[in-house]
Amino acid sequence: MTNEPEAPDDVVELRVHGVSGASAEQILDRPHSYQVAGDRSGGFFRPRPGYPDSRGTAGVTVEAYRWSDLPSGTTVRTLSLMFLLPFMLCNVAIWMRPTRSESSSSAVLKAVCRLLALTLTMLYVLAAMGVALDLIAWRCMPNPSCLAGRPWLSWIGDRPTGLTLAAFALLPVGALGLVWRLAAHPGHNFDAFRTPTTMAGVHQLSAVGQSDGAPTVGRLRSLHVATGLMTLSLGLVAARIDSGPSPLGMALAVVTGSVLLTCVVLVCVHPLIDLRPVGSFADRIVRGLCALAIVLTAMVLGSIAVDPTPWRVSGGLPGYTTTVGLTILSQAILLFLLGTGVLINRSRVGATRGIGAGDPRRAGPEPAPAVGIKPGEMRRGFGRDGLSSGPLRGLGAPVIAAAATGLAVAISADLVYRVADLLNRGATADENQAISPPLGYKWAIFVFLLAAASTLVSAVVISLVSWRARMRTARATVGYDFPDAPPAAAYRLHQVERTIARARFTERLETIAVVYACVVGVGMPSSLLGMLELAPDTTVQRLTGIPAAATSFAIQVGSFVIASVVLALLIGGIFAYRTSEFRRYVGVLWDLGTFWPRVAHPFAPPCYAERAVPELARRIVYLTEHGHRVLLTGHSHGSVLLAATILQLPTEVCGRLALLTYGSPLRRLYMRLFPAYVSEAALCEVGKRVGWRWINLWRDTDPIGGWVFSPHRPGRAPTVRGAAGTVDRRLRDPVDVVPPPGDSVPPPITGHWPGESDPRFATAMAELTDRLRRQSPRPH
Repeated sequence: MTNEPEAPDDVVELRVHGVSGASAEQILDRPHSYQVAGDRSGGFFRPRPGYPDSRGTAGVTVEAYRWSDLPSGTTVRTLSLMFLLPFMLCNVAIWMRPTRSESSSSAVLKAVCRLLALTLTMLYVLAAMGVALDLIAWRCMPNPSCLAGRPWLSWIGDRPTGLTLAAFALLPVGALGLVWRLAAHPGHNFDAFRTPTTMAGVHQLSAVGQSDGAPTVGRLRSLHVATGLMTLSLGLVAARIDSGPSPLGMALAVVTGSVLLTCVVLVCVHPLIDLRPVGSFADRIVRGLCALAIVLTAMVLGSIAVDPTPWRVSGGLPGYTTTVGLTILSQAILLFLLGTGVLINRSRVGATRGIGAGDPRRAGPEPAPAVGIKPGEMRRGFGRDGLSSGPLRGLGAPVIAAAATGLAVAISADLVYRVADLLNRGATADENQAISPPLGYKWAIFVFLLAAASTLVSAVVISLVSWRARMRTARATVGYDFPDAPPAAAYRLHQVERTIARARFTERLETIAVVYACVVGVGMPSSLLGMLELAPDTTVQRLTGIPAAATSFAIQVGSFVIASVVLALLIGGIFAYRTSEFRRYVGVLWDLGTFWPRVAHPFAPPCYAERAVPELARRIVYLTEHGHRVLLTGHSHGSVLLAATILQLPTEVCGRLALLTYGSPLRRLYMRLFPAYVSEAALCEVGKRVGWRWINLWRDTDPIGGWVFSPHRPGRAPTVRGAAGTVDRRLRDPVDVVPPPGDSVPPPITGHWPGESDPRFATAMAELTDRLRRQSPRPH
């Protein structure tokens, strides 16, 4: 492995792949490669010299950055996908806030997101408590029918209740340690990839991978561990006090409650968590709280194990059902506050929005006349106009937070429900001896089924209602692209039309997500009914007249649906990194979610951008300092990595860069979902930094990527003024609908796949290479 650069003034094309997980040879489009920098997890590769075609278009040196192994290893990724997905989604939600981090409204929304993340940790511990303490230690152990035929439980069945609870309380402690282990030890250490050569820009996207997030993650981790332990300790102390209060029990209840309340308050204090330097009093406070929580937990376990006071064992674990109901209710309240805050901010932004310095119509050195396609023509199908607006414009935070919370509640409820069902199979048919999960969990499963059914129905309805409009747009596009297609190509034309129509369904996914979030948010307060000992079947029958048996059957179906989701996550994690085609659809969620640093939930998977962005910046600086001009080419999510990198580079380095993006989701997805970090101002800043040596290639058949500034068609004027109007170039896909000479099938429909072998890709590269050689200054 060598770091030796090529001859000075040579142009290096640095390719950054998307979430496809391709090999270095596939990224380079060359059969033989060798590594010039990096390691096995993330490295830079070049074609091996001595073989034909080792150089790229216009004689450039081709280099690829392969980062697909950075998020984590295969085994850890598989387990994490199942255990940490709700935490990851909750962490992504905090990055979807519509305002900048220094504003007061953004600080409030950040506090709400962090509180919601804290309740997810509490819910995780409560689910483990429900299995270990409520179902097994409290309900099953005193029940001879439950212990019958289960030697793995019966050996401790004759032990005192306090000792049994203390022993099984080690399971929630172990579960808390498991998620901490998965999140804290991904197998890759990113701490060494801090580079002093970069500088933060004025846009929020430039902060991704720039600052050291370890102090924030460490402080949040200490608070979450302390909160989880205190949740467990309070549950045990409440059960002990219910059977007979004692001075020691009351004192432990006061102290554990005070520590829990302190953690809740501190997690909202933004200056303490994010701004204090390493080794300051902030670290001492949170570590002290975590240590105190560990000591208190040990004291609680010891006290209940040796306390001789008799236990009143009846029903469920005292206080457990109420705690679960209050936790879910608090999540519903936090989701309401988050949604309200985002809506208020959205209305303020909408009232004050105008054409500013970041608007692409004012981008570029010399504004051009406003000439473009008529709006009516755009609506008839010539392009995806208005992609920066939509239901999720600024609403991504509450929607994704609701998805995270709903998934966490559903998995927790189904876990307890399934374990109760398993324990009941060994019991007698006597209903008085049957082990039943808390009613709040039954309500949660029922709400999840309603949300899933509503989402499915809305997806079908939206798909059917929008199909005619999408097909009309697709036919207009296909008619424009292939006006002289022969009658024999009718079937191929129809295939292309359907592909374009399906690709345009991406925008409708926002509405479907909003439907799911609304049903989850409205249904979560039903946990109050569980606290009031109101069962879903009888309550629904009393209110609607639907037979109780139907509701009970629906809960069973909902439980199987949740189990299927968990199984699908597990299978997806296994096969996503064995089959490239499968990973293309499953791995995208994981790689996009782990792009954002952990600032809400410390148990979320680690952020690979903390290494990828500084590593790219370091490599680009190295190449330019050694006399190279660099052509950056990014496919799909690779374009996002490159945009964040460019915003961090010094001005003298950017003067020797050009940018080619293709299949880029920068505007179509990121501007909608992360408006405070990917905005028109930020994209214009990227263009200005590279001297507007930027070409973005996009296709109508692509369901993920799209245009960045202007959706204009070849041969037509751009719809925006200035240099920004020269960035986007639409590629006709497929190239033709009839077989070329010497072939029996027409050219394939490329869609979102990379197109490095496309001659039009080579043409764009050659143009940017020529502009680099003519315009970029020589280093001093």
